[in-house]
Amino acid sequence: MADKIKMKTPLVEMDGDEMTRIIWKMIKDNLLTPYVELNTEYYDLGLKKREETKDQITVDAANATKKYGVAVKCATITPNADRVKEYNLSQMWKSPNGTIRAILDGTVFRSPILVKGITPFIPSWKKPITIARHAYGDVYKNVEMLVDENSKAELVVTDKDGNETRELIHNFDTPGIIQGLHNIDKSIGSFARACFNFALDTKQDLWFATKDTISKKYDHRFKDIFAEIYASEYKDKFEAAGIEYFYTLIDDAVARVVRSEGGYIWACKNYDGDVMSDMVATAFGSLAMMTSVLVSPEGIYEYEAAHGTVQRHYYRYLKGEKTSTNSVATLFAWTGALRKRGELDDTPDLVDFANKLEKATIQTIEDGIMTGDLAALSTLENKQVVDTEAFLLAIKERLEAIL
Repeated sequence: MADKIKMKTPLVEMDGDEMTRIIWKMIKDNLLTPYVELNTEYYDLGLKKREETKDQITVDAANATKKYGVAVKCATITPNADRVKEYNLSQMWKSPNGTIRAILDGTVFRSPILVKGITPFIPSWKKPITIARHAYGDVYKNVEMLVDENSKAELVVTDKDGNETRELIHNFDTPGIIQGLHNIDKSIGSFARACFNFALDTKQDLWFATKDTISKKYDHRFKDIFAEIYASEYKDKFEAAGIEYFYTLIDDAVARVVRSEGGYIWACKNYDGDVMSDMVATAFGSLAMMTSVLVSPEGIYEYEAAHGTVQRHYYRYLKGEKTSTNSVATLFAWTGALRKRGELDDTPDLVDFANKLEKATIQTIEDGIMTGDLAALSTLENKQVVDTEAFLLAIKERLEAIL
């Protein structure tokens, strides 16, 4: 056996929950540690550990990512009321992804993994569509209230000298609800720069869409900041690279996207990006066939799977039953992180290994060996549905041949 590939700098490894935690270990045991001398700083973001540390471990993992520049994250549970009971939690801990995004001030880029035999539901889509999702504020940092009848709701801003500016929201004749949203120019600027940089890195056009015709201050602020930064910092670079930036309304963007052949980055505000990334993933085939990377304006990268912890399969696994769980997105989180670590450290062997592991994964599916979810989508004739571990072992076989 050849010497294992060495890593110069650690990457941050964030373990997760349920079935994806099981897959995480399988990937490391079968496809990583036999070939790479893994150098990671390990953080357990499983729900039990988050409860034990009062979620401090999530903050520590995000700060370690700032230190080392590259992280890989397993899917984690964001608890609801049922989970609080199931895991005996002291409180409903926040989404670890949300916490990490806020600390890194990052933008999430999600792209489908295309394989032969899985045809997008939209026939014109020939190239991947990457969704860039702003990861701060809006509905995810909202303040909400239930309002009694005969109440008046106002927006009040107090400046540094104590002067108040007021705007009437609504006079409530009947009971109702209100919600306060905010964002900050600094984060919107970081979002814009991350999108422009990613477009230049990947040589793709960038679209940005909001609803500034209705939201004449809030959404318009996003539009203006993007326009200012593009004009002053990126216009010449985009023209030199032969790529384009344009702004359009979100409803126009949806119509354009559906009629397009793909091959561009679509930048969205936080909630739009949340919804549209799932729509795009599903229309291309599956959330389990989607790469996801959080990029900060300083060039810090955190790779993860775009899907959840596959709870249903985990309960079957606990009963000793075989599962056929798709591990591709989790595997591509690892390859993305290893490739980026190799690029930053100038370790071509590591970059080469990550590329070959991705190639082996795609080849396995195109050879007709796949998990149940992909078999349901694939138009290949001779399909073999295998269980979770058998799929990873089939990838290993092809990886050995490529190496």
